[in-house]
Amino acid sequence: MYRVLFLGDVNGPQAADYVSSHLWQYRNDNKIDFVVANAENCAQGNGIDREQTGKLLAGGCDILTTGNHVFKKMMAKDMLDENDDIIRPANYPPEVPGVGYTIRRTGKFSILVINVLGVVMMEPLDNPFRTVDKILSATAGKYDISLLDLHAETTSEKNAMAHYLDGRVTMICGTHTHVPTADERILPKGTAYITDAGMCGPDESVLGLTPECIIEKLTKNMPVRFILSDNPVTAHGLMTDIDETTKKAVYTQTIAF
Repeated sequence: MYRVLFLGDVNGPQAADYVSSHLWQYRNDNKIDFVVANAENCAQGNGIDREQTGKLLAGGCDILTTGNHVFKKMMAKDMLDENDDIIRPANYPPEVPGVGYTIRRTGKFSILVINVLGVVMMEPLDNPFRTVDKILSATAGKYDISLLDLHAETTSEKNAMAHYLDGRVTMICGTHTHVPTADERILPKGTAYITDAGMCGPDESVLGLTPECIIEKLTKNMPVRFILSDNPVTAHGLMTDIDETTKKAVYTQTIAF
């Protein structure tokens, strides 16, 4: 059995510190072979930076995915061109720095990791369904196991993608909303799926922020300064067991540590 862990949006430096301090022990205790985490909010004020992504990669993450905040920091352009340990949504224009997928060899398996951005109530990028089709076609025969981070706003777009790719991708994890959903399951053709893996951040918060600033925003309808909550962090994600012969998901469960 091959075990993959996907971690939801790492929300701020405090969460990056927590994950990097606890992940290796969690990997060892649970015999996890490969870890992917969404890091698009790991820097202070959203986006990615070298310090926080460096912590996550050194702390036990094999690949970092991102989302609509990936270019919030100017340094992201150079970071994405430096290596493919950090990927950005593949449906950005091809001239944009970085890559939208990568293949990693770990032990006896090669793993394809794809990152796409939903377009319903999000950025007007290329069609994510067609983007994934093109990547799967271009990489056919070059990998054993595949994982898709679908960074999207609506549950309908995520569910539609899940059924569209069932049996063609090993694991599909939705991200972006920071709230874990209760629909983790193995789809009929062997794909592990969850609509949203949640976040690595403080549970006692509003999507990782202090409730007070969000309440002020929603009650007064005026601009406010978003403040990261300093309450204790919990890491949320989806862990999936994959049959080494069929390369299909056979068991999946949400985790928190």
